[in-house]
Amino acid sequence: MSEEDDAPPPGALVAPAAARNRGPILAVLRRVLPPTGVVLEIASGTGEHAVHMARALPGLTWLPSDPDPQARASIDARRAHADLANLEPPIALDAAAPGWPVARADAVVSINMIHIAPWEAGLGLMAGAGRLLPPGAPLVLYGPFNLEGRFTAPSNAEFDASLKARDRRWGIRDVADVAAAAAVRDLSLVERVDMPANNMMLVFRRGG
Repeated sequence: MSEEDDAPPPGALVAPAAARNRGPILAVLRRVLPPTGVVLEIASGTGEHAVHMARALPGLTWLPSDPDPQARASIDARRAHADLANLEPPIALDAAAPGWPVARADAVVSINMIHIAPWEAGLGLMAGAGRLLPPGAPLVLYGPFNLEGRFTAPSNAEFDASLKARDRRWGIRDVADVAAAAAVRDLSLVERVDMPANNMMLVFRRGG
């Protein structure tokens, strides 16, 4: 049975967008991630992306993380069901924390996190990636972003308003602001990829 036809195992959460965006995300990751090593995923949520990427990229060890116990339980359920040797148990990790429970990583990936979190989490993401990544290693972000202070589509403006209604600290970030925060941590924006549904992927590389 294919992953797409597989019913979620008991205890697993479901994010409908994950099934829609995982293919385009994977296409970019295949190109920008190293062929081997450890990929730390920040805010893995339901675990759907973790399973999909680990299955498609067997040369990489995928390390999911999330600060939410319910999310980690979902990741655990999906991991047990998928039975992939290169998918690690999820770790409790808050991106905004000054220290992360990870010794090293060869890449860091964060999908749909920094707009559904306080800006401090985005700053913490840059700080953590700057600490962990070796020279030349990638930090890859996916989600909606603004360009030059403007929304890229009316739907993104509506989404931003709905986010701020839930928590005034949330909201779609501007590419320039994210790049500036990354540069402080010696992370340079090397590529911006336009994605379906008015999303983007930002690829940073750590300097030498």
